[in-house]
Amino acid sequence: MDLQKQTEPLAAVGELRASDADRDRIADILREALAEGRLTADEHAERVEGVLAARTVGELDVFIRDLPAAHQRPASPRMPAPNRPTAGAIPADPDDNLVAVFSASVRRGRWRAGRRIHAYAIFGSVEIDLSEALFEYQQVVIKAVSVFGNVEILVPENVSLRGTGGGVLGNFEVDTLDSPDPDAPVVYVDGWSVLGNVEARPQRGKVVADILDRVHRKVDRSLRKHLDR
Repeated sequence: MDLQKQTEPLAAVGELRASDADRDRIADILREALAEGRLTADEHAERVEGVLAARTVGELDVFIRDLPAAHQRPASPRMPAPNRPTAGAIPADPDDNLVAVFSASVRRGRWRAGRRIHAYAIFGSVEIDLSEALFEYQQVVIKAVSVFGNVEILVPENVSLRGTGGGVLGNFEVDTLDSPDPDAPVVYVDGWSVLGNVEARPQRGKVVADILDRVHRKVDRSLRKHLDR
């Protein structure tokens, strides 16, 4: 059967000249269909030959018209993390309090991050290092207040980070961060700095291990699928 002879009148998009990338995409779909048993070896060979000779996008579409890939909806773009936590998701009382008055308070290493953390630095310094923390909750709020002091917050590279606050003759700075994983934790930093400093940023080279494991599993599945072709 000559599939090229079945080409219907082309719409405006279908009349566009096909690129090498377009041909590669169709060839990948055909190879997948062959591996799944949807096409015989002869049908696959015939269609690949037609793909190589196709000149327009419309001509390419003919070769996958009867395959599921031609009818799949494109994936919706991932929405960025919201600027505020979900209503009712964060308790009013803190799970952890870090207070430094003419002193220093540090929380780092392997520790369990609660849903709400309060940090107060008055003529002192507070460091909250989440780069190796265990995230039991998807949303974490840190309330940071600095008066003639310093509050520093470090997060892993693969979480989302949001901040709301300001400074009065001081500095309030949060580096907005979006994780590629929609299920990654989101850290919200709220607070004020009065003649002091509040800063939140990613710790380069540090990642949440379970998120990295999920990414590795996805990559492994993709590699196995590619090698099995």
